[in-house]
Amino acid sequence: MVCLALVCRDGPFKTRAAARIGIAQPALSARMRRLEAELGTALLVRTTRSVVLTTAGAALAESAPPALAALDRAWDTARSAAAGELGTLRVGYSLSAGAETAPALVDRLMHGNSGLEVGAVPMATPEISPAVADGRIDAGITRGEQPGRGVRRFLLRRARVGVQLAQHHPLADHPEIEIADAAAYPLRLPDRAANPVIHDQLSALFRDIRPHPRFHTPAVSFDMSQRDLRDGLTLAPAGEAAAATQPSGLTWRPLRGAPSLTFHLVLPREQSPLHRRVRAVAKALAHELHWLAD
Repeated sequence: MVCLALVCRDGPFKTRAAARIGIAQPALSARMRRLEAELGTALLVRTTRSVVLTTAGAALAESAPPALAALDRAWDTARSAAAGELGTLRVGYSLSAGAETAPALVDRLMHGNSGLEVGAVPMATPEISPAVADGRIDAGITRGEQPGRGVRRFLLRRARVGVQLAQHHPLADHPEIEIADAAAYPLRLPDRAANPVIHDQLSALFRDIRPHPRFHTPAVSFDMSQRDLRDGLTLAPAGEAAAATQPSGLTWRPLRGAPSLTFHLVLPREQSPLHRRVRAVAKALAHELHWLAD
């Protein structure tokens, strides 16, 4: 259609029309003849002095540009979909990942991909990997390397382990706390049913401490009042994300020598362009924010 419009506008100067679209004049003429043969009608009236559109040629020249523009948009849409920049993405995350990790990833996905709709869904940790595997959600963020079949896990973040405690607690004066010193106080652990991996990892920190520390689990997970901590009666082993979301009256201190907690991105084993896009964005974000720094 571009060939048709240029030939007619440039009149007898076929060579000039050919040059404008980057092909030789004989090739342009051959293309026009093939188009006429395919349509079964003449599009141009040719003389030695001019080239004029026929009625059919004028109709085609008028209707073709909108059709070509729509085709260009379709190509762009297909390319965006193939690059994982288009569609609806459902991200499930555990509450412990909701303070910093999940919001940062969701924000980056939405900010860099205008054609991508992202929905974030808080879920119980044991439910996330199965939900990714059966397609209820497209991706998940979990604390700890949660078990599950039909998924792939990618290390997203390492976080120091420490304890939450009252600001007036005697151990709050230390920039780091020895594990044995923390074990001298009652320790509040998350309910094992809510996250067996993290429960076991945190309790394992104190396995070799004698006498054994006193553990207890609150009746309500994520108790907003955290009265036992505020009163200085207990300590709560927790990752460093807790330091950024401390309620009034509480603080966080790292445990010296404790291994890191980890956050993982969970994706289906068979991945679409959208999944690969999520993986690429997560990898870039982790590097930018130093989530995997030693």
